[in-house]
Amino acid sequence: MIGNKLKVARSASGLSLRALADAMDGLVSAQAIGKYERNEDMPSSRVLIALAKALNVSEEYLLSEDELSLEGVDFRKKVGTSSREEAALEARAIHMLERYLAVEDMLHMRSVEWEQPRSAPHPVAEIRDAEDAARSVREDWGLGNDPIPQLAELLEERGIKVLSLDLDNVDGLAAKVRRKERDAARVIVVKRSTWSERKRFNLAHELGHMVIAPSEGVDEEKAAHRFAGAFLMPADVLRAEIGAHRSSISIGELVALKKRFGVSIQALAYRCKDLGIISQPACARLFKIFAERGWRAAPYEEPESMAPEAEEPRRFERLCYRALAEGVIGEARAAELLGISVRELDKRLDQVAA
Repeated sequence: MIGNKLKVARSASGLSLRALADAMDGLVSAQAIGKYERNEDMPSSRVLIALAKALNVSEEYLLSEDELSLEGVDFRKKVGTSSREEAALEARAIHMLERYLAVEDMLHMRSVEWEQPRSAPHPVAEIRDAEDAARSVREDWGLGNDPIPQLAELLEERGIKVLSLDLDNVDGLAAKVRRKERDAARVIVVKRSTWSERKRFNLAHELGHMVIAPSEGVDEEKAAHRFAGAFLMPADVLRAEIGAHRSSISIGELVALKKRFGVSIQALAYRCKDLGIISQPACARLFKIFAERGWRAAPYEEPESMAPEAEEPRRFERLCYRALAEGVIGEARAAELLGISVRELDKRLDQVAA
């Protein structure tokens, strides 16, 4: 039965039942498609081919039995984001994950399992305990205290699937991925167009949710924020750079630190306040300047902003190129998996070869 796969593919494409029927030139009605999704009926071969074409997927995809579901979904979203938008994002994440896992299967690769740090889940009785959690994760993963150059790549190496999607009112999500007869995986979705310094903080924030266990009464979002700051900007390193106590910090100094740690100027200022390097009033004065310069509102463009592509996950794309090079799949299938045209694929392959 194709019901679940069809519904996921349709939701991922952003089409209503009626819009999908229109995209098929009225071959079947919206009501008929609804019956397919509820497994009350099965489409003919002709209708199956038309459904696959309209949704830009293969017939094999719609007929496959491997189903995924997301559990414990944590959205980073704007106030007012609708449940429909959330459902569409979940469907898009599942749709891309299915392709990701399919490529791994084609290459006979064992899907990288989530390498949970030995110390996790780390109890957080108060917000400051998130500092210890971040330090423990760095120790467990052998990261030392140096800045992390490519966070998305690091997380993928540790078994977390990182997906980059075009999003509107949502900055991303984190969830467990439940797979039939397989261990649960972990996924983080980030907004493709976001400046990479903000993307990196979002990734670290979502990692925080995965490794901390806040006690009752502890604000989990604030704890994850504190974890992210500590993970990306270790206290000892930051103090060694700028001192343990300062009456103020210049914008120029924050810009230089931004390039070293790969975080936003605002995250740096907040981190300095958390560590007591600057006082709350000094931090408030800095944030007033940030607001005056427009850095606190979209598009959040600070000096030395890191381009969105600087912190993009690349593993899935590399696996598609590998499968193509090894003759496991053809160009049409590779383009379908990547969600691009064959022409765009050829263009990318020329760039990779160059």
